[in-house]
Amino acid sequence: MANPLVARDLSIARTQTQIAPDGSFSGYASIFSVKDTGGDIVEPGAFAATLKDRKANDVRLLWQHDPREPIGVIHSLKEDERGLYVEGRLLLEIERAKALYLLIEAGALDALSIGYKVVAAKSDPTVKARRITQIDLWEVSFVTFPMQPLARLMQAKTLPTSIREFEAFLRDAGGFSRKQAAQLASAGFKALGQNDGPPEDWQGVADRLKACAKALRTL
Repeated sequence: MANPLVARDLSIARTQTQIAPDGSFSGYASIFSVKDTGGDIVEPGAFAATLKDRKANDVRLLWQHDPREPIGVIHSLKEDERGLYVEGRLLLEIERAKALYLLIEAGALDALSIGYKVVAAKSDPTVKARRITQIDLWEVSFVTFPMQPLARLMQAKTLPTSIREFEAFLRDAGGFSRKQAAQLASAGFKALGQNDGPPEDWQGVADRLKACAKALRTL
């Protein structure tokens, strides 16, 4: 019987899967503390040594773990509380990468996987798994069926291209109400006080605008 928590997580991941028009993507290539279908559990910190010794663009981006099929570049790799977070870009001039882009856009593929050598691990009979504590990372791949089912793409970060998208951005990144976001998007900062008088908390408005500015800088 499927784990309902895993099923829910996969459902969320699939509905949010996107890729930017230039082929940029982000996601998790490995998940910590969750047993994969091969019986392995990657422990937090397993990638620390290899990430210290190896630059992100030295880790290859492949299709289905095939060394003959490089499809792009990796810009960033880091560990966080969830797992191994990756940012990169498909090189859409490559035929395979362009085909992959179309599959991702259609929602037909969203899985990531890693190619690596196990440096340190120990058996855990209580959960019938091997706990991997150190990994030598070679590559990240887009795959059809991942060994770790939760290793998936995330929703792409893209700049707003319409007033409606900008309104949504103001609501999501800045915490503005629907009315405030619409006013800001159509008439600017002053509009917040034109219809109903000035906002009660100008400092709060300023802080939310700063949050939006910070989010824009990350795009």
